[in-house]
Amino acid sequence: MEWNLTDLYENIDSEKIKKDFNKLEKNSLSFAKKYQNKINDKVTPGVINSALVDLEKIYEGLGKISSYASLLFASDTNNEKVSQFYQSTSEKVSLIRKNLIFFFLDWNKIKNSNAKRIYSSEKLKNYKNLLESERKYKPYVLSEAEEKILDQKSLTSSRAFNRLFDQTLNNIIFNIKIDKKNKKMSETQILALLYDRKRSTRVKAAKSLTDGLNSEKRLITFIFNQILSDCKIINELRGYKNPIDSRNLSNEIKLQTVKGLIQACNNNNSIAQRYYKLKAKILKINDFKDYDRYAPLGSSQKTYSFAESKRIVVEAFEDFSPEMAEVASLFFDNNWIDYGIRNGKRSGAFSHSCVPSVHPYILMNFTGKIRDVMTLAHELGHGIHQYLSRKNGYFQQNTPLTTAETASVFAEMLVFNKLLSSESSDKEKLYVICSKLEDIFATVFRQIVMTNFELSIHERRKIGGELTWEELNNYWISANSKMFGKSIEISEFYKNWWMYIPHFIHSPFYCYSYSFGELLVHGLFAKYKSEGKAFVPKYINLLSSGSTMSPEKLVRKVGINISDPKFWESSMYLMKDLVSQAERLYRKINK
Repeated sequence: MEWNLTDLYENIDSEKIKKDFNKLEKNSLSFAKKYQNKINDKVTPGVINSALVDLEKIYEGLGKISSYASLLFASDTNNEKVSQFYQSTSEKVSLIRKNLIFFFLDWNKIKNSNAKRIYSSEKLKNYKNLLESERKYKPYVLSEAEEKILDQKSLTSSRAFNRLFDQTLNNIIFNIKIDKKNKKMSETQILALLYDRKRSTRVKAAKSLTDGLNSEKRLITFIFNQILSDCKIINELRGYKNPIDSRNLSNEIKLQTVKGLIQACNNNNSIAQRYYKLKAKILKINDFKDYDRYAPLGSSQKTYSFAESKRIVVEAFEDFSPEMAEVASLFFDNNWIDYGIRNGKRSGAFSHSCVPSVHPYILMNFTGKIRDVMTLAHELGHGIHQYLSRKNGYFQQNTPLTTAETASVFAEMLVFNKLLSSESSDKEKLYVICSKLEDIFATVFRQIVMTNFELSIHERRKIGGELTWEELNNYWISANSKMFGKSIEISEFYKNWWMYIPHFIHSPFYCYSYSFGELLVHGLFAKYKSEGKAFVPKYINLLSSGSTMSPEKLVRKVGINISDPKFWESSMYLMKDLVSQAERLYRKINK
């Protein structure tokens, strides 16, 4: 149930960690001595290539230690020794990294004509996209001295508040009375009860979640405001016009493309509203409320063991690609997954790519519901993507967030189709479709709701002053009301649920990448259906490419143009079809 991290280090007191830190510090100083003041308009492609090879080794070494510290902390945020190790590691990494900051700063000082000549050289073909992409930051990069200050200062600003948020949220006790017994639950456990069959339990869970969050509302509101302020300061210093600009730049996506995605989703909220009206009929609830959205239908209440979930997921992957199934099996066979539930463990789920010389690790909180089967598929999709792209090296292993969600969502689609095809009765098919629709809506429309919320509060912070808890509540309700329309009554409980979403704190404007990835996969799945097995090697090649090309260029290789707003609108086809299928099945069952 817990992962085996010994492929990174034996334990927290390992002498290897100290030796590695000493070696990395020495190498970083040698790197600075060798290349400082030499990355200029006269530099040769050979020198740049040698420097990148050396730099990548140092960053991979730092990444290995950082991965170990962050994975330990995620699995036990209550452990004081681990927390201290996590903080001290962050500080040491930051100190070493300041010796390396000059390289890409100096690279961006080179004239455009010379830079293009350099990165177009055959010697740098493996680093072309990296060097080209870094040039996009040129207008927003500060001086070396300023960049060093910002990097070190982040330890006591954004990174510090990230840690405080995690520790605060993971230690809230949610009190609830079930079956005449008072129980204390973690966030993961209380959120799981929102999927309970009994409406009375869901109501209690909603109230408990709200009350628990309210117990820390002053601190969490303060943390949110500090993150908003930090983003505002950084954006102003760097010269970003829009709060979302830096995220778009790191995602290698144009603002107009993101606007096209958001607009398409905002224009199609009626798809979700149609479904919620249908679900209210299925459940025979007249006053359908926010805490009823995830009420289970029929067999979606049944539970799965972890072993059963493994079998379902691996078999679904095998049907599509034996290579995918083979890589997925490595995660189970080598204990690279931490799936148990325990106090202090970070909630939610993630796949951490780690470093190319090791392998990814997956964290999830497995409760046995059908959505956990889908979560396992989702994170394994990430893991397979990260594993296949390791060959591109540390700098180009990971794709931008937008295409990072492609493999995870595609994996979910494979498992969904397998579950649907295995059902024989109309009722069971209806329930599987409904479960999938709810997952898709959470990935598409809900993520755009969260993006709209972020856009609102960051714009509000730009005009001055901290936001009050009540203001944040109002922005949250306003953003959600557009998605729900008249199909859902928003309860009093729901107004403060922005407080538990970590992406707002850890990765501002991360959320739209989920929607991007989901809708991109709907487009890819349309290609798969039309091309059949001929599509498989194209898809595997897409995953294996990492960030050696921009997302737009990568998906163009499989015939998709993400810069065209019509693509996003056309990708709504799958949701529309599934809602129509669900409505037909409901009418057929209730003749």
